Amino acid sequence: MSEPTPTITSTPEFYRPVEVFVARPPRRRTWLYVLFFVLTVLTTLVVGARMEFNFLHNQTAFAVGNDDSVFWFFPLPRALRDPTYLLLGVPFSATLMLILFAHEMGHYLYCRYYGVNATLPFFVPFPSLFGTMGAFIRIKSPIRSRSALFDIGIAGPIAGFVFACTALAIGLTLSKPALVLPTSSEYEFGYPLIFHILGRLVHGASHLPLRATNLHPVAIAAWVGMFATALNLLPGGQLDGGHIVFSVSPRFHRIVSTLTIVVLIPLAIYYWDGWLLWAVLLRLSGLRHPIVPEWPGITKGRRWVGAFGLIMLILTFTPTPIAHNSLSELFRELGIWH
Repeated sequence: MSEPTPTITSTPEFYRPVEVFVARPPRRRTWLYVLFFVLTVLTTLVVGARMEFNFLHNQTAFAVGNDDSVFWFFPLPRALRDPTYLLLGVPFSATLMLILFAHEMGHYLYCRYYGVNATLPFFVPFPSLFGTMGAFIRIKSPIRSRSALFDIGIAGPIAGFVFACTALAIGLTLSKPALVLPTSSEYEFGYPLIFHILGRLVHGASHLPLRATNLHPVAIAAWVGMFATALNLLPGGQLDGGHIVFSVSPRFHRIVSTLTIVVLIPLAIYYWDGWLLWAVLLRLSGLRHPIVPEWPGITKGRRWVGAFGLIMLILTFTPTPIAHNSLSELFRELGIWH
């Protein structure tokens, strides 16, 4: 009787242990975002204090006073001499920061919803008329579908628009008739359609022309928020509007982006020279879009939301954000335009 032959069993290939290396995500420098947020609060408080001071003294928001004439648009010396002066800037600063924060959190929360790696909102302080150059988030991982791209792209403008409309209604209620009209040396703003509509709704038949109204700093913060919404909704490149166009129709994204640049050039010549900068930025940032799977497309419901995005652009866009600052007027002053 022969002994049974022992059988040798081997572990199948797919059962063998495999070493998996997981890259540790980069450490988020939260302190940096907090620092720039605080700096932006300070810079918006400085300019907001000047607006509130002028409003309380029945002057236009950007009236040039005798004090701190060199720093009339950013009265930092006065704020350093008297820190309590900054308290006047709370209405403007709080309103503007809330609008910008709402816009960026709209993007950020939808990034989290779709598992897209994105930074916290990064605010940009800047000693300018409004104390900031806005805020942004950076998306650091691919977006896996056109629906996700659409939702992430449009969530920010909708959130910012809702808060800006609320601020505008409150600001118009607090505004008062202007005793002094802006002079040629002061900044005069153009107002988008939403200002005229809400002005009629808030004041009814007693609604004054906006040029004859001394806007409260809260309303000015709403103007900045509406302007930022319009800029982001420009249908080109990698702006929010560009993301929306690509998610609706990837094939038309490059065409629409090119047409946007073409339209911005005559707007810069005849209305506001700043449009030229945006045309250049759109061109430099490239007309291409990050790769997003073309299929599946977006739902019909999202297309209706996209139509609302177009309505928001119409309501918030103004060809002349700042009057008397077109390229044609500049060329006339230089003697090269007749």
